[in-house]
Amino acid sequence: MRKKESELSVIVKAKDLGSYIFTVMDKSPKKFRFTFVSRIQNLSLEILDNLYRANFVYVKDKEDSVHITQRKDYQRNAYVALKLLGFLALAAKEQGCILPKQYEQISIQSTEVTRLLLAWSRSDQNRYKG
Repeated sequence: MRKKESELSVIVKAKDLGSYIFTVMDKSPKKFRFTFVSRIQNLSLEILDNLYRANFVYVKDKEDSVHITQRKDYQRNAYVALKLLGFLALAAKEQGCILPKQYEQISIQSTEVTRLLLAWSRSDQNRYKG
């Protein structure tokens, strides 16, 4: 029997965030389906997409600047998507698309994903600095 690979904790938390978002947004009023709902759901997928891409960039050593830059770019894109998600979730709460309690949960989870992402980026930066 093959040992199950453990996933990066930031990816696990981002999956949890995405799952929560899809559950919550499914219950949103229909009038928000093509504004907040689709945009927030897409951002949660974009975050995961960028995290997976960053994790699969293989960096050989400190001299592998092409792959280091590529990995940083994916991490940065995930960070930007997290910031946009936070803004849109707040706007969704203010417009009555989601409940304040749901916004609070999205905020807590996205903050945790951001914290883990920044720790990962700092770790990479320390590992690859010349």
